[in-house]
Amino acid sequence: MNKINRARKIDKCITVLFTTVAAMIILLLMAFVSYVVLKGIRSFDLEFLTFTRKGIMNQVLNTIYMVFLSLVFSAPIGILTGIYIVEFAKEGRMKKFIKLSIETLSSLPSIIVGLFGYLVFILMTGAKWNMLAGALTLSILSVPLIATTTIDALNGVKQEVRLGAYALGATSKITILQVLLPACISRIFTGVLLAAGRSFGEAAALLYTAGMSTDIVWSNLDITSRTNFLNPFRPAETLSLHIWAQFTESTAVNAKDIANFSSAVLIIIVLLFNIFVRKYSKSLDRKLGGKVE
Repeated sequence: MNKINRARKIDKCITVLFTTVAAMIILLLMAFVSYVVLKGIRSFDLEFLTFTRKGIMNQVLNTIYMVFLSLVFSAPIGILTGIYIVEFAKEGRMKKFIKLSIETLSSLPSIIVGLFGYLVFILMTGAKWNMLAGALTLSILSVPLIATTTIDALNGVKQEVRLGAYALGATSKITILQVLLPACISRIFTGVLLAAGRSFGEAAALLYTAGMSTDIVWSNLDITSRTNFLNPFRPAETLSLHIWAQFTESTAVNAKDIANFSSAVLIIIVLLFNIFVRKYSKSLDRKLGGKVE
């Protein structure tokens, strides 16, 4: 009985410990979000919601556009890398090297990636700061996350599913496209969206590539012009860069107010995006009939 009582006490202590840690994490997140949002509300001015130099709407749209461009490059590369590692790569040094490369990329500081992007996409090409260089730099940070998610998703599909497809005469291509990917597409898509969520808040990686200016003329329909919104070769200050610039470089009287409100908008966007990812992932799972085990 003493052993049973002791085990129960230990179990209760561990339960209380984990509950306390979870509660502290939730409270810390709530306190952080509340602090940033309340400061943003206090600093709010209607002019901040405009497309003028004092507004932040250009930066918000720049952020969304740049994240989209980065996913155009990183999603196919990350997914194909994951498929290759799980379905085609043989056990050996090459497979271990690829996995090590992915792990190394995922742990690189964003400022180092930003400097690499500046060297390759700006200096070596002779280009000026532009959105495409920023998007390519962001894709370097996104590929490891997407590849890792794809690997985990494909490994989550039981071997019997593959063998069953091959037994029915399916080729590797058909098995991957029509059996394996549909079985784990929700997890892969979630990884892509999580990579996008991370990209929303990146600043250091864009500091030397995307530029710190935004000169958009919305009436300009010439896509080759550096003032046209859709031109990927124009400089594009994102919301996170705008916050950094307002806090460190701006001499405007209301610079801190702009930075506070921009911070609140950015954190709300990231939170809403993460909520959307979770909801959409569950919805996609239900539509596809759940995860294949």
